[in-house]
Amino acid sequence: MNQRGDGAEHSVVVEPWDEHNRVLVRNVHPDDWVNPEPAPRYNLVVIGAGTAGLVTAAGAAGLGAKVALVERHLMGGDCLNVGCVPSKALLRAARAWTDVRDAGAYGVDVPAGIRVGFPAVMERMRRLRAGISRNDSARRFRELGVDVFLSKGRFSGPDTVEAAGKTLRFKKAVIATGARAAVPPIPGLTDAGYLTNETIFNLTELPGRLAVIGAGPIGCELAQAFARFGSRVYLIEAQHGILPNEDRDAAEIVLRALVRDGVTLLCCGGDLKVTKTVDGKRLTVDSHGQHYDISVDEILVGVGRRPNVEGLDLDTVGVAVEKTGVKVNDRLQTTNPRIYAAGDICSPYKFTHAADFQARIVIQNALFFGRAKASALTVPWCTYTDPEVAHVGMYEREAQAKGLPVRTFVQELGDVDRAVLDGETEGFVKVLVRAGTDRILGATVVARHAGEMLPELTLAIGQGLGLGKIASTIHSYPTQAEAIRKLGDQYNRTRLTPFLKKAFQKWLTWTR
Repeated sequence: MNQRGDGAEHSVVVEPWDEHNRVLVRNVHPDDWVNPEPAPRYNLVVIGAGTAGLVTAAGAAGLGAKVALVERHLMGGDCLNVGCVPSKALLRAARAWTDVRDAGAYGVDVPAGIRVGFPAVMERMRRLRAGISRNDSARRFRELGVDVFLSKGRFSGPDTVEAAGKTLRFKKAVIATGARAAVPPIPGLTDAGYLTNETIFNLTELPGRLAVIGAGPIGCELAQAFARFGSRVYLIEAQHGILPNEDRDAAEIVLRALVRDGVTLLCCGGDLKVTKTVDGKRLTVDSHGQHYDISVDEILVGVGRRPNVEGLDLDTVGVAVEKTGVKVNDRLQTTNPRIYAAGDICSPYKFTHAADFQARIVIQNALFFGRAKASALTVPWCTYTDPEVAHVGMYEREAQAKGLPVRTFVQELGDVDRAVLDGETEGFVKVLVRAGTDRILGATVVARHAGEMLPELTLAIGQGLGLGKIASTIHSYPTQAEAIRKLGDQYNRTRLTPFLKKAFQKWLTWTR
C-alpha cells in the first residue's frame, strides 16, 4: 500500500502486507474512513498527525476546544511508523543477541551456532508497532472529540484550510507536518537506489553487506544493530569520528563499541561516489589518505532531516519558511500570528519528547493567550547505541564559547559497584557546573541505560537543583545511578578548603 507523506514529494511503502501491517493501517489510515462534515468554525485546525499534532489535538479537545486534525499519510507520524518505535524494537533484538553472545563472561555455557533470525526480528517489530498504533488511531481521536480528516491539507485563505474538498474555518491553526529524511547530492546515489528510515523497516531479509552514510544518531544506532544481526557494515562519515555533535569522550566510547561489533568506519570521507552494479551497489570513497572501493547490497542514508513544507501554500497566509523549516518566535508563533507550529517542522530538537512539550506550549499560547516560551524547556536527548549516550544542557565547548567559567566533574562507571557487577564499566557520568557554585549547566551520561539515568539530572537543571542537593539525596545501593550521587560527593569535597579542614581539625581536637 502506497501512502504519500504529509506535504512531502515522496512515497512510503508499508510492507510486507501481512496481518500486522493491516492492523497498523486500519488504525492510522483506515481505507474505509469517512471524513466528517466540518464544524462552522474550529478553535484549532491542526495539520499533521505526528507527535506534535496529536498532542495538540488531544490536549485542546480535552480542554473543550473544537479541533480538526488533518493528516494525509499515517497518523502517528515518523515516531510510530518509521522512527522511534520500529528502530527501538530492532535495537532491543540486537541487544538480546549480544547478551547471548557475551553470556560466557557471566558463567553461562552458550552453545555454538547461535544466530539471529532476521525475519522473526522484523515480524516482532511489526507486531509491536501494530499494537502501539491503537494509541494514535483515527478512531481513538474521533472518540476524543477531534474531527479527523485523512486528506491533504493546505491553507486556502486567511482563516481557512482546504482538506478533502472541504473548507475548515479556524480561529487558530497549527502546522505540525514534521520532517523527512534528507538525501545528500552524492553522485550516482539516486540511480543506484537507497534506503532511509522510511524504508529500511520494510526489509524482511538481512542485507549481507550494508553501507550506512552518516554517523549521527540514526546511522550509528542502525549500523550497530545490523552489524550485530550479521551484516557486513561500512559506516561512512564526512567529518572525523562519529556523533560529530556529541561529547568527544562519549563518542569515543561508542566508536569502540561499534568497531567491536564489526562496523568498519570510514570517516573524513571525501569524493564519495555510488554506482549500481549487477549484484548490488558500489561505493568509492577516500578516508584518511586511503581510497576504498566497496560493494554492498543496500545503502542506508542517515544524514539529517528536511522539513515538510511543500503543498501547504504557506505563502498565501504569510508564513515565512527558512532552510530549517517554518520560522517561529519563542512562543512558537509563525510570522502569521494566528498560526503556530510545533515539532520537527520548526524545532532544532528533532525528538518526539520535544514535539510533545512544544505542543503543550502551543495549546497554552493559542487558546489561552499564554506567554509560554520554548526557550524555557530543558530538552534532554539520547542516542540509543550500546552503550547509550544521553545529554542535557550545555556542552563544555558551548560554555567556553559563551565565556562562562565552569568546572567539570566526572564519575567513571568503573568505580561504581553496580556497573562492575553488571559488567558494564565502560562509561561515565559527566556534569558541568558554573564555577564557584553547584548550579548544573549540562550533563552527559554514557551507560547501557543512560537514557534512564538522565532524568534526575534533567530535573535538577530544570528546577535549579544543584549538585549539593543531589549529594543529599539517598540513592538505592547498588544502582548505576549511584554514579550521579557520587558526583555530588565530589562537589562537596571541593568545598572543604584547607582553611576549613584546619578549623575542623582544631575543633575536633578540642572536643575529644
